[in-house]
Amino acid sequence: MTLRPQKTALLVAQQIVADIQQRGNVAGDRLPPEKVMLEQYQIGRGTLRESLRFLELQGMITLKPGPGGGPVVEQANGTGLATSLTLLLQFENAPYRDIVEARNSVEPAMARLAARRISDEDLVALKKNIDTMGAHLDDEDVFAETNQEFHDIVARASGNHFFAHLIDALTGILDGTSMGVEYPRHRRGPVHEAHVRVYDALAAHDSFAAAEAMRNHIGDYTKYVEKKYADKVNSPISWH
Repeated sequence: MTLRPQKTALLVAQQIVADIQQRGNVAGDRLPPEKVMLEQYQIGRGTLRESLRFLELQGMITLKPGPGGGPVVEQANGTGLATSLTLLLQFENAPYRDIVEARNSVEPAMARLAARRISDEDLVALKKNIDTMGAHLDDEDVFAETNQEFHDIVARASGNHFFAHLIDALTGILDGTSMGVEYPRHRRGPVHEAHVRVYDALAAHDSFAAAEAMRNHIGDYTKYVEKKYADKVNSPISWH
């Protein structure tokens, strides 16, 4: 039986990913030229391009135009996962509250693992992040950037790749939507203090204290958005 072109393209995309792993390609590496890939996978040009477009949509590669261009390996992140989750939840008419509640459950567990597994390098990165936030509380852009980075570092420090991508996706859904959560100057100080408490627990490798500090931090965040953005929290998720 002949496979449908769409099915063939998906299978080829899976094989391209397997070959990327086998070769040990990293972000920035170029994949073989089209002519080589056509011969390697024994497929037509249309099928190959469909496979590559699929991988580009998943954020695994970028397609560079022009001479010397072609497919280039990208650093995986939560963007593709955020898009897929957003679309699934939108068709379920799920409210943004579902994402907020998910963070309440996930981030304390993530911090608990990080307290046991965090490396010296991640502790240094986390301390630098907290110091930068504390020194620039009057700068809204720096605050937003360091706030996101803080949770990304803790997620990575958990040693659980699923948590790392999930937190990236969940915060991406909230930050990239019409909710537009903002922190006025008087709210930024308490957030910084909460981050310091989480850091202290992680540096002490105290799993219970880290989970509690993160639970309190996310709990405060939940109370804030439910009060300040009540209508938006209860509105259906939409893809923006």
